[in-house]
This record gives sequence, structure tokens and C-alpha cells, in this order.
Amino acid sequence: MSSENRTSVPNSLNEHWMPFTSNKDFKENPRLITEAKGVYLTNHQGKKQIDASSGLFCNPLGHGREEIINAITNQLKKLDYAQPFQQGFGGSFELATKIAKHTPGNLNRIFYTMCGSSAVETAIKISIAYHRANGQGERFRIVGRERGYHGMHIGGTSVGGMINNVKTFANILMPGVVHMRHTHLPDHKFVSGQPETGAELANDLERICANFGAENVSACIVEPIAGSTGTLVPPKGYLQRLREICDKHGILLIFDEVITGWGRTGSPFASQEFGVTPDIITMAKATTNGIVPMGAVACKEEIYNTVMDASPKGSVELFHGYTYSGIPVAVAAALAVQDIFEKEDLFNRAKNLAPYFQKGLFSLQDLESVDNIRGYGMMGGIDMKLNTKPGKAGFECFKACYEAGINFKATGDCLIIAPQFICEEKHIDEIIDKLRTGITNYQKNQKN
Repeated sequence: MSSENRTSVPNSLNEHWMPFTSNKDFKENPRLITEAKGVYLTNHQGKKQIDASSGLFCNPLGHGREEIINAITNQLKKLDYAQPFQQGFGGSFELATKIAKHTPGNLNRIFYTMCGSSAVETAIKISIAYHRANGQGERFRIVGRERGYHGMHIGGTSVGGMINNVKTFANILMPGVVHMRHTHLPDHKFVSGQPETGAELANDLERICANFGAENVSACIVEPIAGSTGTLVPPKGYLQRLREICDKHGILLIFDEVITGWGRTGSPFASQEFGVTPDIITMAKATTNGIVPMGAVACKEEIYNTVMDASPKGSVELFHGYTYSGIPVAVAAALAVQDIFEKEDLFNRAKNLAPYFQKGLFSLQDLESVDNIRGYGMMGGIDMKLNTKPGKAGFECFKACYEAGINFKATGDCLIIAPQFICEEKHIDEIIDKLRTGITNYQKNQKN
């Protein structure tokens, strides 16, 4: 088979064990993507689809951006790889400076990772290292939240709270993890933006401190908006209350902004959107527009300085890192993305487009199989009514929508919609129209 056709119509589907996929179902009727440009994808049958979830939240600038492709190509011609341990190259320092211009407060110290999962692992390790350097090595507990998603490494799976991700691996998870309740309440149905009720759920952290000893708690990690579980928007005052409790007990507050980072809420980071500054932020996905794997952790100056000051000059201060931490090709992509953010004013573009998107999203609440809709900024979740067993409605509806020419991510019975920032109103209209068509076709199929 020629290299031109190798990725479009493979000889065999058997050998590839696909992630987060019903492999048996897929291989009976494969859905292969062969091309992408702008807001559109093309599948192996030649059918065009609109990308309604920015890939996996990671392509907000659209597909096939020549600026990023050229930056990667030029970098590879000049320097393809440089060891990140005890040496480096100028691009990674330039990128860190650009990232720090957007992060809130004094979260100015940037540690590079390979992806969002490894960014979460790094954030957890940094919190432990900070307390140890501060003479509080007894702080080992990490507080997560039900329905949270923090990647699929052991640490991220442990602090996460999506049950299907956890239960298979329960016997190897990280000790010392405690979970707060999620914030999705029955009275939050069809609420656009932040719900008025539920801020008191943040007091779960206070209760955990009372039960396990605040002096033993290292960090609390949450997504400002829980993305992968279906866009759970924080109640008004909830994140502020978490910040107050963390400050009271000397606990580090970690915001996992792998999804909400880089403009998804209309602000560079959701922490700025909601007016709460954490101690550590994780980011990935849109950092390179999803083209090259890359993650990063932003830390407050005090955390960095404490870890640095605890070790003598000439010694390694933090025994952590990756072969691919801030490698040239990823940095080149991320620098090009930063240029596009600035040149096209995409954070403001997302903020201005969000009300139009939210209005369209909530126009779907009349469909009989829709159980709930939530949304904020350029992200939304559509819950489908239960169909015989959990997950079936979401999966079947996803397939019906795929056939209707719209591509997105479904988790359980939730359809996750997160348009690209380069969308125009006509593209939002197309997304909503094709969602209506796909969901309607799903409903008809259930009655036949």
C-alpha cells in the first residue's frame, strides 16, 4: 500500500487497540477521518463533517493552520531534539515568558510536560515537594472531586472521580486521596452559565480537613469547569469558597485547566474568568492547538522559590521530568499558537461568540430525548435521557449525529460541544442544525 493511502483505508483494523473506544463496534463499522481543514473534517467515505468539539477541546484555532505547520517544519530543519536535563534551547524559555504573560497573579514559573495527564502528575508532585521543602512533609493527602477528570496516569486517575475510569484500577490507585462531592444538583437543569445554588458544597473540603487533619492535606485539585464529565459549571461562590478554605489551612489549590485554558471561557484561563487565583495551573490541549503533544504546569513564585531554596547550588532541586519536556518541535508549535492568539485576538473572539453559541445550544431543549443542557463560554453539555442502560443513549446519538455530518465527543450519555474559536455565526448555526437533525434521527430510530 502506498504511503498516500496508508492512513485513509488500512489493510487491517485488527491490530490497533483503540483508546476509550468500543473496539468491537468500531471495527464492524469504522469511522476514519482522512482530512481536516478549518472547522471541517472529511471521513474515509468522502463525507464532510463540522468539528463541533474542537477535536478533544484541543483545536480551537481550526485545522491545517499553515503558521503552525511552517513553524514545526522550520524547527525540525534547524534543531529536532535537545536534551531537557541540565541543558536546553532558547525557545522553551521564550515560550515560558509568553505563557507567564497570560497566567493569573504570579503563576510565572512554567514546568513543561508531555500532555495534560503528565501535567497533573507534575502538579501533584510539585505540591508534595513544596510542603516537604517547607518543613511540612506530613502533608500527603490530595483532595479531588467526584465526576472530575484529570487524565489517565495513576495520580490523575486517583484524584479523578469518573467511576468507569477508576473502578477497574482501584487496587493500584494512589493512597491518601479523598473526594469532595460534585456540584451537579437537580435544580441545575437547563441553566446557562453559573448556577445560583450549590456554593456550600465547597465546605466538603472543610469537612475533610476536620476528619483527616488539615495539617495532612497537601493540595485540592479541581477543574474550574468539569469538562470531560459534561460541562459542569461551578455554582456562584463555589471556587471562591475553595480558595478561602485552602488559604485558611495552608493547602495548595490546583486548577486543572487542560480543557478551560487558552480561551475556552472567553478569558485566557477560567481562573481569571471566575476571579479566583489558584496556586498551580495545569494546561495542555490548546497549548499547541493539539498538533503536537505538550503540557505545562504554571506555579506561583513562592512555590518555585521554596523548592529552589531548599537545595544547595549545583544539586537537582526537583527530581522529576520527561524525555519530551519542552522539546523543540512542541515549543515551535506552541510559539506559533501564541502568535495566532495575539494576532487574531481569539480570546475576545471566543468571548463575543459565546452568547450566540449558548443561545443556539439551549434552543435544543425542546427535543424530547434531551434531559438537560449546560453551558459556559464556548463549551456545553447535552444530557440524553437514559436508554435501557447508562451510556447507550449517548453512544447511539453520537453515531446518528456522525451520520448527519457533525463530529463531537460523547461521554456516557452526555454530548460535549465545544466549537472552535475561528467559527463564524454560520458555523454555529450549522452545528446546532446538525445536532437537531442527528438527535431527531436518533429519536426516530428508537421508535422503529
